[in-house]
Amino acid sequence: MSRPARLSVGVVSAGRVGAVLGAALARAGHTVTAVSAVSRESLRRAEQLLPGAAVLPPDQVAAQADLVLLAIPDDALPGMVRGLAAAGALRPGQIVVHTCGAHGVEVLEPAAEHGALGLALHPVMTFTGREEDLQRIVACSFGITAADGDDVAWNVAEALVVEMGAEPVRVPAAARPLYHTALAHGANHLVTLVGECVDLLRAAGVATPERLLGPLLSAALDNALRHGDRALTGPVARGDAGTVARHVKVLAEQAPHMLPAYRALAMRTVGRATEAGLLRPDLAPEVTAAIEEETP
Repeated sequence: MSRPARLSVGVVSAGRVGAVLGAALARAGHTVTAVSAVSRESLRRAEQLLPGAAVLPPDQVAAQADLVLLAIPDDALPGMVRGLAAAGALRPGQIVVHTCGAHGVEVLEPAAEHGALGLALHPVMTFTGREEDLQRIVACSFGITAADGDDVAWNVAEALVVEMGAEPVRVPAAARPLYHTALAHGANHLVTLVGECVDLLRAAGVATPERLLGPLLSAALDNALRHGDRALTGPVARGDAGTVARHVKVLAEQAPHMLPAYRALAMRTVGRATEAGLLRPDLAPEVTAAIEEETP
């Protein structure tokens, strides 16, 4: 894999992702020449993580860069690319990279029409926008996408990710929506689920629910990644319909807003535990009935 030439990098914008990836590229030997930043937080991140970079409007950031890093929300990306192209900020020979998980390279077509090389580099991690993220990048993967059949583009994408210390994983353009759905479903809904568990424990009088949940959930995640559905434990997998019924009852009484999510996940667990051979088929109907039991 060839090492990309040293590039001048323009970061649009200095959010949690952009500032950190800009710093990672700088650590790899590239030069961040300019960054766009508006809010107080983004200006602070630019100052801390991208010292020496000029703070400029997005079109000026892009115009002077060899590599334009577009680290902006998914829904804002198409308009930004069109705007930069219309402003004459994109040119042949540039590399234009976006970090959105849901988009492939089709969203960068206006840049391609100006002769730029479009790449999608999505870091599979959550960002705080602080310096410690630079160390976390080393342990993460990037979902990369380039134009079908363009081996040079794929190789450039892989090289940039490797330079930042991470692992590139090729994701075909057509698979990006499903790929991103999987990641969001896991990471985002995990945070919601943990938050709801914390709320229930606090309601039960537990002063430090995080101390209870930390070892349990860490072990559950590790086991799930190692062993798949065979890692399932608990009353649904055991076929303990009575316990499940008590869960439904107490949620209906004390946290009714959480009951629909509990039921939906418990039903999915019935199916997966049955297929994994953990839940006996003769017990599955009882568990299902307990999950669906009408509450007052």
